[in-house]
Amino acid sequence: MRHRSSTSAFVQAYTAPAWLPGGNLQTIWAALCAHRTRGPVPAYRRERWATPDGDFVDLDFLASDVSARRPLIVLFHGLEGSSHSHYSEAFADVAWRGKLTYVVPHFRGCSGEPNLAPRAYHSGDHAEIDFILRRLRQQHPGPIVAVGVSLGGNALLRWAAEAGEGAAAVAQAVAAVSSPLDLAAGGHRIGKGFNRMVYTTMFLHTMKPKALQKWAQHPGLFDREALRRARDLYEFDNIFTAPVHGFTSTEDYWSRASAKPHLHRIRIPALALNALNDPFVPAASLPQQKDVSTSLTLWQPREGGHVGFASGRFPGHVMAMPEAVTAWLLQASGITPQAPQEWPDHPMTVPAAL
Repeated sequence: MRHRSSTSAFVQAYTAPAWLPGGNLQTIWAALCAHRTRGPVPAYRRERWATPDGDFVDLDFLASDVSARRPLIVLFHGLEGSSHSHYSEAFADVAWRGKLTYVVPHFRGCSGEPNLAPRAYHSGDHAEIDFILRRLRQQHPGPIVAVGVSLGGNALLRWAAEAGEGAAAVAQAVAAVSSPLDLAAGGHRIGKGFNRMVYTTMFLHTMKPKALQKWAQHPGLFDREALRRARDLYEFDNIFTAPVHGFTSTEDYWSRASAKPHLHRIRIPALALNALNDPFVPAASLPQQKDVSTSLTLWQPREGGHVGFASGRFPGHVMAMPEAVTAWLLQASGITPQAPQEWPDHPMTVPAAL
């Protein structure tokens, strides 16, 4: 089956609300203010898995009584994300209404508890993706599809490329949303101007304390004082991410971890969705049809920001993108979507932010 069209109903129809102009506002508003569910925030149940290197990963499964033979959506979150990120809860909402099973595996250190090993996570962590997906395949009898957001999407497509023909034995289809598939282009973009002042500051606010905690667990793992002085993600990656995960430098990490040079190797249905006004991902760096295999579909709408894609009247909602991506994953897998279910019987935790 060929999945090479660069257009879709979502790409053709999506336009950001008139009251939400520009990529930065579309990014920030979606994360902080827009509705992320059509009802109560979904409830999760947590599982902890031991890893082959003596560490652990925490996975949050959607709490529901849906049959295990229904399709499973696996969501790999972005940088410093979790099961409670706005996009994670939006996909959980779509899964619950579609009577699908759903899980968010947390990358090391992102579940609310420090991991144990002398490592964290990174944009090219396809070995971690492989471990998680293969174990899910062992325990889930139904079809499996996966979506990665931002960092998680780059890692997921790296996995699909590395797995090649063998990926089909694990997952039926994959999707990457707002992923910096050229890490150098994205890394340089986020280190300049408004991006540096706002997004870099936000990420380093949590990343530096986690790294310093990792040094306390494993003294001498990296240059602690240099990390304290790090002012942007380039410096952070050069001091921490690269050496801790086997790369020689930021440039080596960005080059070897980027999915873009490997997209021609993907052999299962795959989707890459990137807004052309994403403040993190330069439009000129996005893959074109000549860069990818016939299994990969490119959606590149003009607007949406970074994991934004808000819709509707003020204050808007972020459901359109998860609904479109989930529908594509199911259709690409040959799965007929089930009619959405209403919300009153849904298990709830806390009220959705309104």
